[in-house]
Amino acid sequence: MSKDSRRSRRAAVKRFLKGESPSVICASLGRSKFWLYKWVKRFHPDDPTWCDNRSKCPVNCPHRTPSEVEEIVKMVRLSLYNQGLFCGAQAIRWEMEDMGVVPLPSERTINRILVRNDLTHRRTGRYEPKGIPYPVLPSGRPNQVHQADLVGPRFLRGPIRFFSQNAVDVATGRGAVEPLPRKDSQNIINGFWHIWLRLGIPENLQVDNQLSYLGSHRHPRGMGALIRLCLRLGIELWFIPMAEPWRNGVVEKFNDHYEQKFLNKVTMSRFDELLAGSVAFENRHNTRYRYSKLGGKTPLTALSDTKAELSFPTEEMPPVHPLEKPETGRYHLVRFIRSDLKLNIFGEMFPVAPELEYEYVVATVDVKEQRIRLFLGHTQVDDFEYKLR
Repeated sequence: MSKDSRRSRRAAVKRFLKGESPSVICASLGRSKFWLYKWVKRFHPDDPTWCDNRSKCPVNCPHRTPSEVEEIVKMVRLSLYNQGLFCGAQAIRWEMEDMGVVPLPSERTINRILVRNDLTHRRTGRYEPKGIPYPVLPSGRPNQVHQADLVGPRFLRGPIRFFSQNAVDVATGRGAVEPLPRKDSQNIINGFWHIWLRLGIPENLQVDNQLSYLGSHRHPRGMGALIRLCLRLGIELWFIPMAEPWRNGVVEKFNDHYEQKFLNKVTMSRFDELLAGSVAFENRHNTRYRYSKLGGKTPLTALSDTKAELSFPTEEMPPVHPLEKPETGRYHLVRFIRSDLKLNIFGEMFPVAPELEYEYVVATVDVKEQRIRLFLGHTQVDDFEYKLR
């Protein structure tokens, strides 16, 4: 602001106070009466800054996030980051909701706070594929592919040991959690059965190579309970390569959510408390958690938008172990062939051709034909007898 502006304001007010006509004052200065009365109103003989410009910004902004809430966002984000946990806007809001913070900021507001405070850096870089083709299952439709994993053992206060059968529909992100007291064959059947009563029956089920899923190392051709259950329902079961848990990355990430937002936060001493809490976590995830891969939709919204018709088990109660030996169907093992040129089928070793060295292959067990067909990509490269027991 120039000295001339201050001088003209002081002079105009002084002339007005001496009784000069407002019209004359305004005409001589080239100003409006609104301008004159504005400065007359601001005049104060004891304040030398009365003629200075004032900011037009509002004194109070009803939509501004309170500074205390912003500090909580920063504190929660740093706490989650330092613990190696999910620390994005959704995880922060989930944590603040459980803390009872009021007002609870939206995810958009939390993101703006993170950007404003330079708290958006990643813990590690993105995964860079190594260039070896991997047979990824297509998963564009609801229940085209489920990924599943058995978490545990974990302990309730007591201690009471339990396991959790977790599964995720890859296309929609819908998750399911089924606590189990043990991981024997009947409990594995029960766990998947109750999950499919809620999520629906998948076309393909992808799991790791733990003993509870494959059956028995002593009888690798005996077809364990899960294999028999999938063959009975027409589900194609896929075993990922050994020691490569990232191939089941969708359910592994869901497991981290389950640990961070439920198991590590809730103290329970009875199995019925665990069951109730798991259902609440599952519902909360499926109805409120938003995925960027779904365009910001929740899993149930994504499912609803597809208008897909899902298939569910026709019986409420799961079948009883031992299940009858299936006569038809197939299941698959994805394996990486190393320099020894051996194909590992649940501990049994089969020699393969040298051209398969350092490649991912799919070994498909045909139950009806009692054979294994070996594929590299879409090309069958071998076929050998595999008598099932």
